[in-house]
Amino acid sequence: MKKLLKIFFITIAILVAFTAFIFFGPATNSPEDGFLYVKTGTTMPELERQLVDEGVLKSILWFNLAKKLLPFEKVKPGKYKISEGMSVVNLLRMLRNGRQQPVNFVVTKIRTKEQLAARMGKQFEFDSLAAIQFLSSNDSLKDYNLDSNTVMAAVLPLTYENRWNTTPRAVFEKFYNAYKIFWNDTRKQKAQEKGLSITEVITLASIVDEETNAEKEKGLIASVYLNRLAKGMKLQADPTVKFALKNFGIKRVLLKHLTADSPYNTYKNKGLPPGPICTPQESTIDSVLNAPKTDYIYFVASPAFDGTHVFATNYNDHMNYAKAYQQALNERFGKPSTTSENK
Repeated sequence: MKKLLKIFFITIAILVAFTAFIFFGPATNSPEDGFLYVKTGTTMPELERQLVDEGVLKSILWFNLAKKLLPFEKVKPGKYKISEGMSVVNLLRMLRNGRQQPVNFVVTKIRTKEQLAARMGKQFEFDSLAAIQFLSSNDSLKDYNLDSNTVMAAVLPLTYENRWNTTPRAVFEKFYNAYKIFWNDTRKQKAQEKGLSITEVITLASIVDEETNAEKEKGLIASVYLNRLAKGMKLQADPTVKFALKNFGIKRVLLKHLTADSPYNTYKNKGLPPGPICTPQESTIDSVLNAPKTDYIYFVASPAFDGTHVFATNYNDHMNYAKAYQQALNERFGKPSTTSENK
């Protein structure tokens, strides 16, 4: 009798150990990118099929048994991180509780809303079409006092945390909240003193940001454009021509480029373009707000090709500097048929 009891208890212990191993031991395989993407509207049978089809689980048997112990009825969409060897119970708990991995959407320099929409479509459940429809909808954007030309003014180069199964509007809300925090009373006052709206400051900063990477020069370049605006002169900013042509690979702006028929072409139109031509750095926006008062009206890239510029208060000096730069360009890259005069 004792022997039978011993066998019975050993058998029970083995069964308990086996069950514990099945439910709490390593059971999952990590997908190629480490994540399981559960789409909105996914049913339980579809989720179970997805777990097997994507190789997360070899079989759904033990997952279904675990569901009887830990009731799991409603599928919660999201981006879930699947660690190699995660237990069936931990997998079920994560999916049941909707503990999804946040998406860190990083905005660096983005030039167009189409580029932004493409980036959004790659990182969230919605596609790029849904994103561009929102970013191009004046009806949607009027809630933020923006339109399809100025919408990119609210997109600062920051990192934004969102859920994968979010909406274009919810993502934009994150942009807009950061934008409102950045534009505090001090910055608003500085913009007013410059005679510019917030959108105009960002638009000017976007031009400056495309002109140079040299932080020490950004304020000076901004002062040139501010002086031109004050005098009613055309800005004649090469980056706006590239934007008008949607050709950001142009190395040398030629006379043929200056004829681009676009409100963004500041060689043809006076004043600032209708909206920003990129997402400028916060430091560049501050460089515009803190731009020094100068008499500079012109600037041209330095013939040293070190990323700096030479500034001038009159056209004759500017032309001398421009000729020196054009000569250096011709020596380095060969002489083109025609080039712009550079500012």
